[in-house]
Amino acid sequence: MSTKRLSLIALILILLLAACGGDSAPEATVESDGVVGETAVTPTIPPDATLPPPIIAEIDETAQESEPATQETTTETEPPTEEAVPEPKGPWPADKFGYGTQVHGNATVGDSGQTMRTVKEQLGLDWVKAQVQWWAIHPSPDADQWFFYDAVVDEAANNDLNLMLSIVGAPEWTRAAGGENGPPDDYAEFAKFLEELLTRYDGKVAAIEVWNEMNLDREWATPNGVNPEDYVQFLKVANETIKAHDPNIMVISGALSPTGPGDWISWADDFEWLDRALAAGLLDYADCVGAHHNGYNIPPDVTAEAAPTHPEAQTAVFRGPFDNPYHLWSFKTTLDTYAEKIKAYDPDKKLCVTEFGWATVEDYDTLPQGFEFAQDNTLQEQADYIVQAYQQMHDSGNVWLAFLFNYDFGNKGGGPTDDPVPYSIIDINGVPRPAFGAVANMEKPD
Repeated sequence: MSTKRLSLIALILILLLAACGGDSAPEATVESDGVVGETAVTPTIPPDATLPPPIIAEIDETAQESEPATQETTTETEPPTEEAVPEPKGPWPADKFGYGTQVHGNATVGDSGQTMRTVKEQLGLDWVKAQVQWWAIHPSPDADQWFFYDAVVDEAANNDLNLMLSIVGAPEWTRAAGGENGPPDDYAEFAKFLEELLTRYDGKVAAIEVWNEMNLDREWATPNGVNPEDYVQFLKVANETIKAHDPNIMVISGALSPTGPGDWISWADDFEWLDRALAAGLLDYADCVGAHHNGYNIPPDVTAEAAPTHPEAQTAVFRGPFDNPYHLWSFKTTLDTYAEKIKAYDPDKKLCVTEFGWATVEDYDTLPQGFEFAQDNTLQEQADYIVQAYQQMHDSGNVWLAFLFNYDFGNKGGGPTDDPVPYSIIDINGVPRPAFGAVANMEKPD
């Protein structure tokens, strides 16, 4: 790579650290001692909070294992009650905007029922996203560890939420190169896993996002690099499997990470990658095109071109958007350009923004490495930008579903230095940040 690009690449490398697509939970371990503990405090509500804090309770896995014996004893003295089975949802209306958020998707951490009740009843959202790591379920061909996700899926259904599952991470045993940072060598293995998942969670899944940030090698490491044409074939296999099981399930193509020019091995520019994928037939196999954007330290309505003259430029610690006005910094420029490219092929096809948000460390004394931009966003700006972004996406007519990143990684992650934590709308003690009340109180027109 030439020295002329070194300054740009240095910025890009920082940005690649800032792509927050993954659930942190199963990445710990699959052993019982891998459960992330939560802060044992009595939360206090800030003066400006409008809603009570969500209740987060750590699940005792030992108690979980002994539960079946308790249930067996109970059935000897009490007749079993029929469990209400939620009615399967029909397809999401094409003319309706979907408001959603991502939750910490590991059912062994926290109370999944309370999480879903909070999303539905307090935040007032219709959709919830959880990320499923395939390798955590099947670390070996004979392993069967669905307990990571069962309660999340069941409680979303019990609370009448539309559930979107983002599926990532092929098990190492499916890849000759090893590692979980890419697709299986044989795409039929993914089809087999999808059928297993859909059968287990029949009628409870409204949408599936097929992979994540395929223009980065940390997600799509293959002998052909971050190849868009290969991904389109992978998406085709997934689409056929999903639609054969249930044609009402929405298929969302994996969202890209906004980046600068790359070498097509480590990463590729998201605009260039999308151009090639569209030409290869991406829209034939997706009901909606996935997109990501985390807003760094500029508001959602500021274009990349306008960033250098924006008032935020006068005080910003992180200079990226203001000294190098490239599209990747701008929520508006990135999403608008994606929409233009898609509509050139199909005017009716829309984006599903499966991850968006603004990080702030105003109330913390440290931050994740590479996330210096989080110092420039106040708690109030986080709240304002999130509400504005929801409204902006709704009014654009280009977005079908929008998922905030994130609701509850704040007190389920690894503290302020864990990448997803500064984006959370609850803090490390489980107390709502201003963004929690802002999302709960904002108007949510169809």
